[in-house]
Amino acid sequence: MDTVSAEKRSRNMSRIKGRDTKPEKTVRSLLHAMGCRFRLHVKDLPGKPDIVLPRRKCVIFVHGCFWHGHQGCRRASIPATRTEFWTAKIHGNRQRDEQTVAALEKLGWRCLVVWQCRLHDKAALRRLLAAFLNIEDSPASPPPD
Repeated sequence: MDTVSAEKRSRNMSRIKGRDTKPEKTVRSLLHAMGCRFRLHVKDLPGKPDIVLPRRKCVIFVHGCFWHGHQGCRRASIPATRTEFWTAKIHGNRQRDEQTVAALEKLGWRCLVVWQCRLHDKAALRRLLAAFLNIEDSPASPPPD
C-alpha cells in the first residue's frame, strides 16, 4: 500500500523532469571535458535524443532505470500499487525506445544508451563514451605549474 494519498503521489510524479536531469548533466559534463561539442534534444531527429554529436553522427540517450525498465537493475522494479498501469507504461517506454533507436540507425546514426545506474563509476563511463565516439581517452592534463 502507498504511504501517501493518490493526489499527492500524482503531484509528486508530475514534477519529475524529462530533460536536463542530473544524469544528463553528468554525461554532458564528461563529454565536454573530453572536448566534445554537442546539441541537446534535437527535434528533427526521431525521439529527440538527449545528446546529439552531429559531426560524429552519434546520439546518446540517458535513461532512468525505473522509467525505461533497465533489465536486471534494482532501480527498475515495478511499484507495488497500480502494477498493471506501471507494467504497461514501462513496457510502452521500452518499445518506443527500441523503435526510436531503429529509426535513428536506419538514418545512419550511431546510438548509445547510458543507464542512470552506470553513472556512479565516472572512469568507466568516460571509457564507455570514448570507445563509443572512437576517441582516445586520456586523463585531463595536469594544470600548469
